[in-house]
Amino acid sequence: MRPIRAFCIGIVAACLAASAALAQDWPSRAVLVVSPFAAGSANDIVARIVLDSVAQQLGQAFVIENRAGGGGIVGVASVVRAEPDGYTLLLSSSSMSSAVILHRSLPYDALKDLQPIVILGVQPSVLVAAPSKGYKTVADLVAAAKAKPGALNFASAGIGSASHIAGERFRLAAGITVQHVPYRGPVDALADVMTGRIDFYFLPIAPAVPLIAQDKVAALAVSTPKRAPLLPNVPTITEAGYPNAEYLFWGGLSAPAKTPRAIIDKLNGAVRKALEAPAVDEKLAHLGVQTMQMSPDEYAKFFADDMAATIKLGKDAHIEPTD
Repeated sequence: MRPIRAFCIGIVAACLAASAALAQDWPSRAVLVVSPFAAGSANDIVARIVLDSVAQQLGQAFVIENRAGGGGIVGVASVVRAEPDGYTLLLSSSSMSSAVILHRSLPYDALKDLQPIVILGVQPSVLVAAPSKGYKTVADLVAAAKAKPGALNFASAGIGSASHIAGERFRLAAGITVQHVPYRGPVDALADVMTGRIDFYFLPIAPAVPLIAQDKVAALAVSTPKRAPLLPNVPTITEAGYPNAEYLFWGGLSAPAKTPRAIIDKLNGAVRKALEAPAVDEKLAHLGVQTMQMSPDEYAKFFADDMAATIKLGKDAHIEPTD
């Protein structure tokens, strides 16, 4: 038995040594990062800021390629099928959790077929309404909704979008009956919010800040556990009395399953170092992004918990699959 045990230990040691050597040489060429949505999205912009710094650290370019289609499915599936060598990565996001409740089946299992690497940050959503509505607080909005069940409505940028998920979380947490009005994107939704046709909307913080400053919308709360530095006087949804309405729209990096752990750890360390760089921190803060420091294992748990919560929300809110 001892020779067999020694042989097994030797094999494991050899594999670990090979993995470490591979990570030491990685990256020796440009790294492809697939963004499953169109260019210009919030996560796309955040990734470019962070990966520019990572590229300077590691001496190789990180090239972001947008592969939109199927609500993100096309891009994710392409990474799942890629070689697990560290040269094809995925710009992952909370939309991957939403995809599970929007589709009866997917060509991959995001929890099994991908290896979470690192989270880049979370972006608060702001609960807004037209100033003409007269809501000064979340309590005002909830009181109006309870006074006339079913009369109020909320907009979203589409079924399963961040604004939809945030709105449903709030609706259920507050125990109000309101109508969901899905739009094909945020532009028309926001226009109808500002004119008062829509009663409330969860708007990403970056576009929300200038509109709030111009009094085009009134900010009632932010969806994150902590107040947003860009809106220090706006309470969190928890401070407003609805902790179960918290919603984090997050972005991160993932790799195909079986990517060597040494490469995962090396990239995790490089990204976390980039997030601490003053120049990167300043740019992300300007966008309202709240950075988080997580190991690969912590990020994997964060992702799994987010997916489980979204699946539960889908059932509780009776969100039906679109295909």
